[in-house]
Amino acid sequence: MSLNRRKFLKKSAVTGAGVALAGAVAAPAAEAAESKKGGRPMKKRYSLTVMGTTDLHGHVFNWDYFKNAEYQDTAGNAQGLARISTLVNAIRKERGRSNTLLLDAGDTIQGTPLTYYYAKVDPITAKGGPVHPMAQAMNAIGYDAVALGNHEFNYGIETLRKFEEQCRFPLLGANALDAKTLKPAFPPYFIKKFQVRGAPPVKVAVLGLTNPGIAIWDKAYVQGKLVFPGLEEQAAKWVPKLRSMGADVVVVSAHSGSSGTSSYGDQLPYVENSAALVAQQVPGIDAILVGHAHVEIPELKVTNTATGRTVVLSEPLAYAERLSLFDFELVFEKGKWTVESVAASVRNSNSVADDPRITRLLKDEHDVVVAYVNQVVGTATETLTTVEARYKDAPIIDLITKVQEDVVKAALVGTAYASLPVIAQASPFSRTSEIPAGNVTIRDLSSLYVYDNTLVAKLLTGAQVRAYLEYSANYFVRTAAGAVIDTEKLTNANNRPDYNYDYVSGLRYDIDIAQAEGSRIKNLTYNGAALDDAQQFVLAVNNYRANGGGAFPHVASATELWAESTEIRTRIAEWVTAKGALDPAEFASVDWKLTRDGTPVF
Repeated sequence: MSLNRRKFLKKSAVTGAGVALAGAVAAPAAEAAESKKGGRPMKKRYSLTVMGTTDLHGHVFNWDYFKNAEYQDTAGNAQGLARISTLVNAIRKERGRSNTLLLDAGDTIQGTPLTYYYAKVDPITAKGGPVHPMAQAMNAIGYDAVALGNHEFNYGIETLRKFEEQCRFPLLGANALDAKTLKPAFPPYFIKKFQVRGAPPVKVAVLGLTNPGIAIWDKAYVQGKLVFPGLEEQAAKWVPKLRSMGADVVVVSAHSGSSGTSSYGDQLPYVENSAALVAQQVPGIDAILVGHAHVEIPELKVTNTATGRTVVLSEPLAYAERLSLFDFELVFEKGKWTVESVAASVRNSNSVADDPRITRLLKDEHDVVVAYVNQVVGTATETLTTVEARYKDAPIIDLITKVQEDVVKAALVGTAYASLPVIAQASPFSRTSEIPAGNVTIRDLSSLYVYDNTLVAKLLTGAQVRAYLEYSANYFVRTAAGAVIDTEKLTNANNRPDYNYDYVSGLRYDIDIAQAEGSRIKNLTYNGAALDDAQQFVLAVNNYRANGGGAFPHVASATELWAESTEIRTRIAEWVTAKGALDPAEFASVDWKLTRDGTPVF
């Protein structure tokens, strides 16, 4: 690692505590468009372009660390900040850098082995540690401000604060409040002035909002330290302040989708995906850069109910696959700048090549991580895959549950709960994971468990486990006994994602998909006998689920017996390393199957 990568980066003046405030743009001033008609001067005009990314999740290059190859998908997408840099350079050249702003809507420092490595293996928090690759890349590209995402908290507040220190732009979170003072723990907003020749400067305010779900998903790190009120509430508080401070343009960067729904049900009184509600309910907003939902929305127009004005939303596709553009046209009249129109669109990263400047900057870090994930930790007796794991009990998922069971059993030795049966949950996160026969590497195992989840032990009764399984079974589309089975249409009922369907090991049960929701779990047994509703179990569960992610019943409120900070992914690698050989005979069993009116589907 070269010395300059580890040197301390001073915080930019724009990242002061409380609020972020930038001076006038130093680049050559734009000239206000002006013409004459009938000898009378026309109104002065100014064009501004705001660019935005979101949900970068550690993607610097168009590289799949899990496949050890260039990233590719059937849609022909390309990923990575190196591509975004090329797009940004082109826009700045086209529009004039002094007429552009570059924002992000969060989820930056988690998501790839690259970000995991610099959080856990060679952590940025270590004395003399490295500068985070995402800080390096985003500093080099010249981001102006970034909203906090929920995944910014996955490695704890210390890692987040170190990342913040290394960034030359503010991390915004108007609704990330200190739990004791209820004051913003991060800068709520950022203001930048754009000089216009022949007219007063245009003052642009960016309000950053993050996701209330952090209180659930990263409870272990934030409870008692930070609270996360709703986006609508905090926007209603801050937008008038920004207008009173003279903001001519107000842009919100929100790590929140636009659907108006929440994955955590009614566990929080705040909406998870509330960007469109903010646009609808809070006057004074011109545009919203949307994040969190991982969907592409080139342009969405929402009418504010109080003013009747149109608010323009855009969400670029995640992983740096798209760049959103907001093109503002302003007019100067009656002594002030007014937004006349806003139009949004997206640019596709697959239309350009990597910026060689970013490639050179981060080649060392990339190469180190490629070498790390290709370490051999064991051998597999046969190929294991997740291709059918959504609808068949697959040995590769049984590996996860077996590791979790073993870790929790060992942790509970010597406690009052050591004699209780341990069961475990796991989800088919990926549809393409494969552990090949022969040598097994860290990247093979990482592709199986793509999230940085940690392990928790919860105390549940048999009745609660039954309810848990019934809720999980809602993942399947109700399918009549005589209907033709199409596996592509069998799952994801009510748009439930794969990561919110759970296997539960240690029990035997059928899922009758011909039945209505709530009546699908049949023949549920433990140790060959019908499940006793009063029997107590220890559920080995990931922290996302344990804290309420997916709104599974009972688990969030259940008594916690034990928890740790080591990632489940690391525990799997340790287990395989200790065994040496990965043999399904040691961990695989058919615990569940799909049926229709009692007849197996497969």
